[in-house]
Amino acid sequence: MARHLRVNGRTTKVGLISGAACCGCGGLAVVLLSVLGVLGSIVAPAPVDLDSPEPSAAVATADASTPTEDATPEVTPSPSPTPDTSTSLGVLTTLTVQARGDASGYDRDLFGWREDTDRNGCDTRNDILRRDLSDIVLKRGTQGCVVLTGTLSPSPYSGEVIGFDREAGSTVDIDHVVSLSDAWQTGASGWDEATRHEFANDPLNLLAVESSLNQQKGDGDAATWLPPNTDFRCEYVSRQVAVKAAYGLWVKPAEKEAIERVLSDCTGQAAFAADVMWPMLGAGDGAREEPEPTPEPTKAPTTRAPEPDPEPTSEPTATPKPERKPDPEPEPTREPEPEPTTPEEREDDGGSVHYKNCTAAREAGAAPLYRGDPGYRPGLDRDDDGVACEN
Repeated sequence: MARHLRVNGRTTKVGLISGAACCGCGGLAVVLLSVLGVLGSIVAPAPVDLDSPEPSAAVATADASTPTEDATPEVTPSPSPTPDTSTSLGVLTTLTVQARGDASGYDRDLFGWREDTDRNGCDTRNDILRRDLSDIVLKRGTQGCVVLTGTLSPSPYSGEVIGFDREAGSTVDIDHVVSLSDAWQTGASGWDEATRHEFANDPLNLLAVESSLNQQKGDGDAATWLPPNTDFRCEYVSRQVAVKAAYGLWVKPAEKEAIERVLSDCTGQAAFAADVMWPMLGAGDGAREEPEPTPEPTKAPTTRAPEPDPEPTSEPTATPKPERKPDPEPEPTREPEPEPTTPEEREDDGGSVHYKNCTAAREAGAAPLYRGDPGYRPGLDRDDDGVACEN
């Protein structure tokens, strides 16, 4: 009887019974040893090649030298371009954008508007009138300061020709392009007194315009009011940008957007230059002093011929006795005139109009009042510049 065993992938035929029959007991032992050897070869481990490299080391080396797919290169940001401050749009990008500040504490009088900050002997209002009006007539005795009449030709806000006559009432105002209230709410509340006065009287920020549009604008910025004259809007917002840049004021978000919209239609609008000073005293477009008043002609004295002496009469005439005149009737007692019932207005000694305060003068349509005008008094002229209750 024979068995087949599979050893290392090969089939071996072993004759157990035939070996025992041929070799007897001793042969049986040999056969058993052969079988044990075959079984040992089956369970023995496979030989290992000591010369081959370890695979783990190769893998580690590959991992160390090969970059992973998730790695991203670092990108260096490019520097922001420097704004072109030769244009108004470029200057606008340099201004801080911030919400409107608190209006509490604002008082127009804190800015010293109309003061003679340049010490030329003339208040700011008349300086700007001499700069912006034409065909100017100056008041005698004011050293070439006070403008009596002139023409705003044209008004920058409307494009219309506006006549100015001080005696007939003010039709021309001086507007702060960046209003005092807006300045207060965008940084001026932290200024000292000198800076506020300089700002309020800076010719860069002042324009002669018709009173009606100045009142319509109020303290609005570019987001709430623009001049009706569209041809002037580029210069208008350019002035506002220049003023805010010069004094470190910020712009509100809506204000900046409005200015950008205007400047987008003003290709390459140059930054506004500060060459806006007023002329010297007595100077201006066609400036001349009012003529001297023509004296009234005096009548020549008339001579009368002396009357002849009366001829003497032969008989003396009796001097008649004077008749006694009756005693005059006593004059009726004159009752005192009642005090004016209107508190805003009463007659002073001399017959001039009296206004209780500037509010009363404005309501009566008489403001501003100039020294010598009816109703003018030093109590209303706080800066003692000869003009009271100015706008």
